[in-house]
Amino acid sequence: MLVWLVLGWSVCALAQTDPGRDLSRYADDKFGDDDKYTVETPYETVTVKQPRSRKVKNVIVMIGDGMCMETVTIGWTLNGGHLNLDNFPVAGYSRTYCTDRLITDSCAGGTAISSGAKTKYGYIGQDVDGKPFETLLHHAQKKGMRTGLAVTCRINDATPADFVCHAPDRHMEAEIAAQYVDSGVDFIVGGGRKFWDQREDGRNLIEEMKAKGYNFVEKREDMAGIHDGKLLGLFAPLDMDPCLDRGPVLEDSAEKALELLDNKKGFFLMIEGSQIDDWAHRNKVGYMAEEMFDFDKTIGKVLQWAEKDGHTLVIVTADHGTGGVTLVGGSLEDRSVKVHYSTKGHHGIVVPVFAYGPHAEDFVGVYENAELSQKIFKLLK
Repeated sequence: MLVWLVLGWSVCALAQTDPGRDLSRYADDKFGDDDKYTVETPYETVTVKQPRSRKVKNVIVMIGDGMCMETVTIGWTLNGGHLNLDNFPVAGYSRTYCTDRLITDSCAGGTAISSGAKTKYGYIGQDVDGKPFETLLHHAQKKGMRTGLAVTCRINDATPADFVCHAPDRHMEAEIAAQYVDSGVDFIVGGGRKFWDQREDGRNLIEEMKAKGYNFVEKREDMAGIHDGKLLGLFAPLDMDPCLDRGPVLEDSAEKALELLDNKKGFFLMIEGSQIDDWAHRNKVGYMAEEMFDFDKTIGKVLQWAEKDGHTLVIVTADHGTGGVTLVGGSLEDRSVKVHYSTKGHHGIVVPVFAYGPHAEDFVGVYENAELSQKIFKLLK
């Protein structure tokens, strides 16, 4: 009886103080420095047309790690109502849960995208019984296509490893890095150099890769001098700096990958906006937004190339959402936002899928993350 009396009093009190039922005003009463952000100068976006070709020669999968629809909307608002993502004629939604947990991680989430099957939390490139998957990248190699990875995290981190390596635990970082030596991947750019040349087993994986014919570069600017052959770029001891400090590494890496991978038999390329996730975990909306911008700028470069090529399928999606960020205030005209984060972890809400190029219409709808890559496998038969 006492519970009902208290509840009834609370409802009555709320009704008295808020007769207009405008409950949204209770959402934006407290904001810290990391919950607000304003962009002074927006960046220019590109405009491309959907190609008419039905032939899929090249496939580019772009993963915004931790990128949910809220992240996209925050980026769109801060850039004054424009994103390169606006060019995509087709959109869908992907369910991200894994086999043993409702809330996935980048290992299982990325593996589902790379392999066409869901797996256990923490598993990289292998099924629930520990059997290695043949991923989209491996399948492309079997077809004689060139392959590449470009990320801003360590190259042996979960998402890039999901496409190349096999492990039951993402923390097996030295073992995962060693698997790249015999992977045959044509273009590899990211961070994590310490796992290549400062190893406890005494191996120098960089020298091993060079012996296999790879061009090795340690700085973004050094890629400009490479115009053929395989490339290994390791630009940081661990993960790269935030995007405003590291410069246009992802954009330049994507453009160099397109230059080096383009050939008559086609290519498969995975590009990751890795640190959207990192800053969403930290609940810092400004850093998160800048990583979203960096990813979207790279999307613009890729779309311009794909439009000219005419036979390239471009898929943009996420492995999961992070931070539970909610846009609760701001101004489109002032390019400002106010947000609330509900968690420092991942969440289980569906993530967007954007498709451009031949057979883009195949990716409309709501489906499992594993179905996303199943669709791509069919197109690469």
